[in-house]
Amino acid sequence: MKSDLKKELGLYAPRRGRFELVTVPPLRYLMIDGHGDPNTSEQYRDALQTIFPLAYALKFLSKRELDRDYTVMPLEALWWAEDMASFTTARDKSQWDWTALNLIPDWITDDHVEQARATVRSRGGAPALDALRVETLDEGLCVQTLHVGSYDDEAPVLAELHDVFIPESGFTITGRHHEIYLNDARRTAPEKLRTILRQPVARAAA
Repeated sequence: MKSDLKKELGLYAPRRGRFELVTVPPLRYLMIDGHGDPNTSEQYRDALQTIFPLAYALKFLSKRELDRDYTVMPLEALWWAEDMASFTTARDKSQWDWTALNLIPDWITDDHVEQARATVRSRGGAPALDALRVETLDEGLCVQTLHVGSYDDEAPVLAELHDVFIPESGFTITGRHHEIYLNDARRTAPEKLRTILRQPVARAAA
């Protein structure tokens, strides 16, 4: 039976136009760091050309050697900047830092990752392979919502999330802005893109 982490975790189906509180457990990801506008950055392109070949190499290794098949998870990313207004009122993608993410099952070990890395390296075409790492992300309490539409139309939603909902609900921002891309942007019209916007939070001090 093929494992589907989206269904098993229950964290990938928020409602559009509604901010929801969720508790995210510690999860293991393939990660590649970078900086700059994702639309024009060679670094971002290289990250995507690396992270998915490795993700699929891990899937096939797991199926072949462990007899455990699973669905490769969608692209995710953490985003931050020295001035967080560059995401909202002073939107400037050139100022963004990011970490591209791909969630992997907890039964995948570091040794499995290194085996898959060697396989991908032998095939070539994965330019950021040496920069890729595996790390556990522990976000805990988060607010999230589903955004439908162009990535460039996220700014008003993020402004409401960061500047209105979170403080008025008695929370403070703790971690990095997290996006989960439920569609392939290369094959989906901008107005139909479905993106989970997630923000780690903590209860504000009394």
